Amino acid sequence: MLQKIRKYIEKNNLAHPEDKIIVGVSGGADSVALLHILRTFGYNCIAAHCNFHLRMEESDRDELFVRALCSELNIPIHIIDFETSKYAEEKRVSIEMAARELRYNWFEKLCNEQGAQHIAIAHHADDNIETLLMNIVRGTGIKGMTGIPVKNGRIIRPLLNTTRNEIYDYLMKYDLNYVVDSTNAMTDYTRNKFRHQVIPLLEEINPSVRKTLYETIERFNAIEKVYNSAVTSQAVDMIVPTANGSEIDLDKLTNLPDRQVFLFEYLYEYGFHPDTIQQIGLSVDKDPGQIFYSENYKILHDRNKLLLTDIAKPEEQVTGILYINTEISQPIKIKCSLINIDNQFKISKSNTLVYLDVDKITFPLKVRKWINGDYFYPLGMNNRKKISDFLIDNKIDRFTKENIYVLESDGEIVWLIGLRIDNRFKISDKSVHALALELKT
Repeated sequence: MLQKIRKYIEKNNLAHPEDKIIVGVSGGADSVALLHILRTFGYNCIAAHCNFHLRMEESDRDELFVRALCSELNIPIHIIDFETSKYAEEKRVSIEMAARELRYNWFEKLCNEQGAQHIAIAHHADDNIETLLMNIVRGTGIKGMTGIPVKNGRIIRPLLNTTRNEIYDYLMKYDLNYVVDSTNAMTDYTRNKFRHQVIPLLEEINPSVRKTLYETIERFNAIEKVYNSAVTSQAVDMIVPTANGSEIDLDKLTNLPDRQVFLFEYLYEYGFHPDTIQQIGLSVDKDPGQIFYSENYKILHDRNKLLLTDIAKPEEQVTGILYINTEISQPIKIKCSLINIDNQFKISKSNTLVYLDVDKITFPLKVRKWINGDYFYPLGMNNRKKISDFLIDNKIDRFTKENIYVLESDGEIVWLIGLRIDNRFKISDKSVHALALELKT
């Protein structure tokens, strides 16, 4: 096995003998084997362990184990603690995505600090197969069929041609201990469902399915090189860069054997959903004027071209600032004032005069245009809703949508101006002061 891994490193030019390598070590079987193998090859290794504090005592147990392992192998180690759940909540991402972002960002930082050339991750052949199947089920282009990249920037994966069973055999041969993550046995996570349920079922149909799928990944890696060359050649011919995006020549696009394939490969990296890309392709045969959005970009069908431009971030779009007892007149006119809540106070039923609980507000209030991806909790609802969906439900036409503004407090939308306030900031029986906001025509 060692000889196979050494040849794999050389074949893919992953590392040179004199290189310094940051090795991600969780304490599990895969990372323990990777650390031991790279040390056996003579690389200058630095272990890096993340304590995500997600599994109670297990997280601390893993940290203690990795400390002891590195002490025994005489390998320097760096350990970091993360408030993963808090990060996930603040960034509005899943726990899995939060852990991934925290881990890789820190690895990159550590790599710079230590003057290392590479970051070694212990993904192996079985991980690659699981990723392939997950990509197929979710929907993917040819890129998803190539599995996990063996090299991505400074990240290298020396075990990507090594199976899980080969790793266990290696650990047994060298009498190496490792810890077991109890969540690996749970089928609550998508990857574990594939590992414990889907792949064993496929093996009943084809006992050699793992080998078959791994060979499929290798074939698609070769196919992708030819495919990307063709797509790049087409892009050079039909795409013109602009100051904040690009233009796609529709005459040339419609002459392609399959415009949808090209659009998918070009637009997917800009965050457009496959269904949206499908609609973009269909719009080419219709009258111009349609606009399509991803989180950070938009595309306009403009006569003989598709115009791709970026969407300014909220902080770049701020067009007005409000404090108590102030007003703005551009781009819309809003007056902001404070009133006491007494027996004479009545909740306004108008969408142009609204009241918010001032104690829930952080100043200054910012006025900006809404963007795709914005969400709020419409009055009367306890669940969040995308503003785009709210506008559709309320039959707001496309031209009106372009001129709708939101009022923001500390990054949270408190009022979809002229349409609906956010339920979290409404007046309650505990409110003492109301912030009156009046939209004037």
